[in-house]
Amino acid sequence: MEEVEFIMNDLVSSPYPLGATLNTHGCNFSIYAPASSDIQLALFEPTGETYTTHPLHNEYAGIKHTFVPNIKEGQRYGFIVSINDQPHYLADPYAKALSQPLTYQPPFDAKQSLSLAKCLVTTHDFDWQDSAMPKRPRDEMVLCETHVKGLTKLHPDVPARENGSYLGLVSEPMLEFYQQQNINTLQLLPIAACMHEPHLLEMDMVNYWGYNPYLFMAPDPRYAHKDAVVEFKTAVRELHKAGIEVILDVVYNHTAEGGDNGPIFNLKALDPHYYLMHEGHFANFTGCGNTLNLAYQPSLNLVMDTLRYWVEEYQIDGFRFDLAATLGRYGDQFRSDGGFFKAIAQDPILRDIKLIAEPWDIGPNGYQVGNFPFGWNETNDKLRDVARSFWRGDAGYMKNFATRLMGSRDLYSAANWPFKLTVNYITYHDGFTMQDLVSYKHKHNEANGEDNRDGHGDNRSDNYGEEGETFNVTIKSRRERQKRNMVASVLFAFGIPHLLTADLLSHTQQGNNNAYCQDNELSWLDWELTHSQETFRHWVAKIIKARQEYMVPFIRAFSGKTRNDNRVYWRRVDGHEMSMEDWDSLSSVALHLGIGEHGDELLYLINQTRAPARFTLPEDRKQQWQIICDTNNLHNQKLGVAEKERLQLPVSMSILHFSPQKK
Repeated sequence: MEEVEFIMNDLVSSPYPLGATLNTHGCNFSIYAPASSDIQLALFEPTGETYTTHPLHNEYAGIKHTFVPNIKEGQRYGFIVSINDQPHYLADPYAKALSQPLTYQPPFDAKQSLSLAKCLVTTHDFDWQDSAMPKRPRDEMVLCETHVKGLTKLHPDVPARENGSYLGLVSEPMLEFYQQQNINTLQLLPIAACMHEPHLLEMDMVNYWGYNPYLFMAPDPRYAHKDAVVEFKTAVRELHKAGIEVILDVVYNHTAEGGDNGPIFNLKALDPHYYLMHEGHFANFTGCGNTLNLAYQPSLNLVMDTLRYWVEEYQIDGFRFDLAATLGRYGDQFRSDGGFFKAIAQDPILRDIKLIAEPWDIGPNGYQVGNFPFGWNETNDKLRDVARSFWRGDAGYMKNFATRLMGSRDLYSAANWPFKLTVNYITYHDGFTMQDLVSYKHKHNEANGEDNRDGHGDNRSDNYGEEGETFNVTIKSRRERQKRNMVASVLFAFGIPHLLTADLLSHTQQGNNNAYCQDNELSWLDWELTHSQETFRHWVAKIIKARQEYMVPFIRAFSGKTRNDNRVYWRRVDGHEMSMEDWDSLSSVALHLGIGEHGDELLYLINQTRAPARFTLPEDRKQQWQIICDTNNLHNQKLGVAEKERLQLPVSMSILHFSPQKK
């Protein structure tokens, strides 16, 4: 009798969890759909063309649900509603997998909806092989932003079937590359299922970057050979085995449904309150036509459930939130004590993972750099802009550059480090690559089909004599030195450094600073490196290693309760401490740091000018300074030691280290 009762309970549908949930007898289907009175479950044949419908008789608080016996893993499903008297397919917002990559033939209508990829019923089964999340301290992180496809699509040593895929991320050549480059954290551009914008489909193009989410929980099938769920879990598992953390770039500020004239994929038909509305129209604080309203409980639930799912099911180590100011909006206003931030802070699964905010959107008061709650790290565009201008030779940036090197403490108090350390970067996916930053004065986005109107106009770049590629040896040499200046500035500034994996290979996008739709050789990394590119790659690897050995102890010493127990001196080239007036007149300065009263010391020799600068070195402790970085040195080898003085060549910097224990 007890066994029969158990089976009967197992066949009764439940509103929770939302989505499709398998047990030994079938599958529970549940969807929040208060605006769809006629919604039905649709079960599709393996071809995806024919289907049967099933009523959702049971309802609780706007959630409609049913249990269908004998459903197995891999069952294709979705939901059907009537729009303009036509059956219209809706994807389950809680779907965990898709049957195929997303696309359609514009214009989108009810007929096109039925041709879309179908949702798949999945299981939780996966062999993690006793792998564990690395749980790397924030101050040890070196973020390397990577596109899953672009990373290995052209790699000659990655097996052909794994080129441009999740499994390509963990192919033997790539695992060797991460080790060689001292990479410890991969930040993946969005891998949640992405639908391409109508204007791109009309031009036979795609959203390559993936910032147009169709479903939040389903890994995009376009990066899988067969099973996106299994293959992406495999990638995360193997990266963890190698000690590499995985940060997902996630997009919760808008969806692929767009604005008033956008297609209907699910949320619009299920409940229009998912989105922020202004007088009956979709608010556009994202530049994509619509704005998800996380002040609305079902929207918040969807995002929170999604984040927990990635951590629990995929063991993801953290997230970078695109246009994160939107997530804290109550109508037109941003609130750092908003419901989303409080929900994260109290969540036992999410509060311990890495949270990185892109701290702005394009709505009212959208620039919120420095205003995110404790525990959130923020990408810092101020270091990007200041470092670019400073090394280009623009006047008046010395004081600001100094502030950025010291961790932007005007924005992020060292009392809250490392949990509020700034994320420092010079280049990001949206903008010039490092190679293009020193090769182009102007953006060249004609290939995007928008007459070069798209993309950022304020790039603070230079070509140093010729636009684009050049055979001029002098120009090429200057460009390489500027790249080294930029990388050294990021890696030896207080904060969490962010690099583009593309920059490690000196990849060029031929001046395109908005290659979001370029799923081709413009974006795919070229692994056939020239001698110069190979030299730069090895140089960066050594500087990353030096950063971990020498800089991390200083970040820790300057964080939290011990932040004021250290020594900080800004010196002129003659070794004397700088006056207030010096900040407005000098372009060559030294930063002298010491841990505690008698600990290790770092010395930055910074020469922005086009003339050599002879620095008098501190010798109050009879220091023998070990040179750990000189951006004039192509190989960073045999740099030796310096005493009393050092000549710093034009437009370059050196970083020196002294340890009293090694005298």
